[in-house]
Amino acid sequence: MSSSAHTALGQRQRSTLAWVVALGTAALTFDGYDLVVYGTVVSGLMRDPAQIGHLDPATAGVLGSYALIGVMVGALASGAIGDFVGRRKVMLTALAWFSVGMGATALSTDLVAFGAFRFFTGIGVGSLVATAGAIVAEFAPPRRRNFYNAIVYSGVPAGGVLASLLALAFANGADWRPLFWVGVAPLVVLLPLAAAKLPESPMWLLARGRTSEAEALSRRTGVVLTQPARVSGESVPAHDDERSGFAGLATRRFALPTALLGLMSFAGLLLTYGLNTWLPEIMGQYGFGKAYSLTFLLVLNASAIVGGLVASATVDRTGPKRIIAGTFALAALALILLTFDMPFGVLLTAVGIAGIGTIGTQVLVYGFVSNFYTTRTRAAGVAWCAGFGRLGGILGPIAGGLLLSAGVTGQTAFYLFAVVALLGAVVTALVPHPRGRAHDDAAAASASGANVPTGVPSAEEEAAPVEGTLPDGEPEPAVR
Repeated sequence: MSSSAHTALGQRQRSTLAWVVALGTAALTFDGYDLVVYGTVVSGLMRDPAQIGHLDPATAGVLGSYALIGVMVGALASGAIGDFVGRRKVMLTALAWFSVGMGATALSTDLVAFGAFRFFTGIGVGSLVATAGAIVAEFAPPRRRNFYNAIVYSGVPAGGVLASLLALAFANGADWRPLFWVGVAPLVVLLPLAAAKLPESPMWLLARGRTSEAEALSRRTGVVLTQPARVSGESVPAHDDERSGFAGLATRRFALPTALLGLMSFAGLLLTYGLNTWLPEIMGQYGFGKAYSLTFLLVLNASAIVGGLVASATVDRTGPKRIIAGTFALAALALILLTFDMPFGVLLTAVGIAGIGTIGTQVLVYGFVSNFYTTRTRAAGVAWCAGFGRLGGILGPIAGGLLLSAGVTGQTAFYLFAVVALLGAVVTALVPHPRGRAHDDAAAASASGANVPTGVPSAEEEAAPVEGTLPDGEPEPAVR
């Protein structure tokens, strides 16, 4: 390949990756916005029955869980179809679905409508979370996947920061309807851009046996196909004996890791949703006004962005298990520190560390899961992690509401959250190393005459793993 062709192919690859990462990050920013916006308005709704009706802490916790039940449904549904219909279609549908739900919520006038539309919105959110990690993992360079996943999933705490800042601007969250109207923005801004710029995954097309389409898209996007594309001139799906979707997760190879990864996500999302929903209210019990309480929420999410990105760079070098277990333990320590009477600056620091260890940890969990599975099971694996984990997300707001309604102090709530974080560290340590049939796909592709683009790092250079390969030739994560 000539130097100019080499340069053009590399530019296409970088441009494609930039668009995928940017669109994924923007989409998950609205996921994070939806996650936090309820926490910014719940205190105001509880104090003003004229808004949507009488709301006590227990009812508020249940109401907050409706969106999370929807997220679980959406994540599992997208996992069931994402490995069969493709990542792009699911993501575009989810963006439209989410926007319509947020607009409908803004129009709600009673508890029933508010809860129903929160559930509806959650379906779109769950589909976004489950799909974004799968598609980014298939466009990112193998040895930088954790980092790019962290960028995309940092959109979640970035959305939390956005919700906190807007809540401060709108009468400290008292003027709640405009906050939900902001959620309609993806329909008019992000969806048209994604429809124009978000490609389907060539690796997914190849895994489904659509070899000609995969090769054409590979040339157009610059994405290297690292699997054999042809055998004796015939188009064949890669590894026909490997199951797709949730059926693949039930195999001996993936069953135990899938259960443990789901429990990791359960712990991470319980902490994430529990703190984002109830931290302002708990800090209010400590005597802080609404503006100060929202500041704590802002610090919680902003710290998670920085911590998640820094930790992900380390994960790409050392493997995810030690880092994730360590950040879970860090969260437990920070949550215990929050029970002490400390100066405001020290308290903010402890909240920031808690954000790194809870929301930041969940960013790392999604990266771990996205890179753990093969192309044929990736959407289902990420969906399982997001869906089952949402049970923890559902439990967090409900448990917090019940505890506060029963008169339990914020100090006890922080202790209970710390126990969950420690259990998350233990589960992380138990995740086994992924095992599969090692083979050199680059050599196989070369031997079979596969049409693999050149001029960018070869499959052997790009995907040569440190600790073996997954069945589809993708690098096995360095799990330690």
